Formats: sequence, structure tokens, C-alpha cells
Amino acid sequence: MGDLGTNVRRLREILGLATEPVAVFFLDDKCEPSCFPGAERLENHRYCQALMRARHGEIVTLHAGGLSCPAASAAFGFRALPEGLASGKGLVAYGIVHEPETGRVMFERMSRLAPGEVACIALMPLGRATRVPDVVVVEGEPEPLMWLLLADLNRAGGARRLADTAVLQATCVDSTVIPYRDGRLNFSLGCYGCREATDLGPQESVLGFPGSFLDPLVAELERLAEKAIPRSRAKQVYRNLAERNAATEVESRPAAGGAARGLVPPVDREVIKPVDEGT
Repeated sequence: MGDLGTNVRRLREILGLATEPVAVFFLDDKCEPSCFPGAERLENHRYCQALMRARHGEIVTLHAGGLSCPAASAAFGFRALPEGLASGKGLVAYGIVHEPETGRVMFERMSRLAPGEVACIALMPLGRATRVPDVVVVEGEPEPLMWLLLADLNRAGGARRLADTAVLQATCVDSTVIPYRDGRLNFSLGCYGCREATDLGPQESVLGFPGSFLDPLVAELERLAEKAIPRSRAKQVYRNLAERNAATEVESRPAAGGAARGLVPPVDREVIKPVDEGT
């Protein structure tokens, strides 16, 4: 196992993350939040909001009574899911689904922890953790998260990575409960709730992985940082295409009063457009 502080620093440096990865600790009734000096006990907060505060540098704890989101409370085993949600009617009211049965199935298949399995959740910037957390959650733009996913694929010997999501409960279930319960990395494009309730931007998504994966993932990121990451970010293939198109435009520019023939439109250098290699 590598040094935790070094791993956290290299994770941020290699990926270029704008905010902190978040360390999540699940505490039972024998472990007091006093284990985390300076932690603020949150009241009337959703889990995704606690995650947001930790992402921006705070150390916080959430107990059953302080967690205001009923869906997250059910996911962590704090309380049973209210009938209005369990029936699917609540999601119809929010406009998320148009059939109650769809919502019912979404919640029926929700990954969750057993009642009493967790008494409290502590969240903090990964860089402030003094031991390996149960789960690491990373919110950010897709490109750095893509490299984490590729690092996990290398760690797993090439097995394809699968996302498990209902486009609902992206932070509590997709990025926290599933990595903890199933012992694997999981990723999500976000959900209605976390996008409404936090500062997660339209250009950002989220993933989570077991804390025990931190060491091997950073080792794989170090290898990717030797060649793949800098080459991809340099965008030389795209630049070559832009230069060819610009040169073609100059060569095809007609004399005064003439008509252009065979003009290839230049690539917009401000907007990266996909290149279809098959046409």
C-alpha cells in the first residue's frame, strides 16, 4: 500500500481535478464522529449536498436525523422508503417518469445497505483523510474521470467497465452504495436530484470506487501519465486536421471576383468537433 498523502496528491496532479476527491466513511454505532476532529454535524442536508461541501474542503458528518432526502435515507438503511416514492407516484409528480410502475421498479431495484448497517456517514476532502476511506467519490468533467475509468480497466486486466444507474440517486447509490456494497468502481452522468440540489455543473459527472482501490488506481494513472494522457491532451491529430483544412482554404481562395471551387471548410479552432474516420 502506497502512502495515502502521496496517492491523493498524484491523483489530483495527474487528473487535473478542479475540486477535491471526497473520502466517505461509514460508521457503526460504536464509532463516534469525534474520530474526525473539526467535523460539522449537518442537519437538514441531502447526501449530495454533504458531498458538495466536502468537495469544497469541509469535514462533515450525516446522521439519520440530519439526512433530509428520503431516497438517500433508504439507500443507507436509515429509514424505510416512503410509500409515495416506493409506489413510483412521487417520481411522476416530479416529472421524472410518466408511469408509476416505472418509478416503482426503479426503487425496487435500488441498491441499498441493510437497516442498522451504518449509523453515521463522515465525508471530507480525500487529502484530509488520515486513513483509507470506505469509498472515494470524484465529481468533475468527463475527461479526467475517463482516465480513472481507464486506470480501473487496466487494474481489472481489460474487463469492460459497466455503469449501473437509474439516472436517479447518482451520488448516494451509484457513486457510494454500489462501490461499497459491490466492491467495484461505478460511474454515472448525474441525476435530477443532485443537479437540482448542488453546484454540480452541466459539464460534470460523478464516479465512486472503494477506498482500497486508491493505491492500484494511482499506480495505473502513473503509467497512463507517461504517454497516453499527455498525447491525448496535446490533440496533435486534431491540430494536424485543422492545419490541413486551413491550408486548403488558402489554396482554394479565388482571385478577386472569382468563384471558389472545391473549398474545404476550416475546422473551428474554438469548438472541437468529432472526426468520423470512416467517411
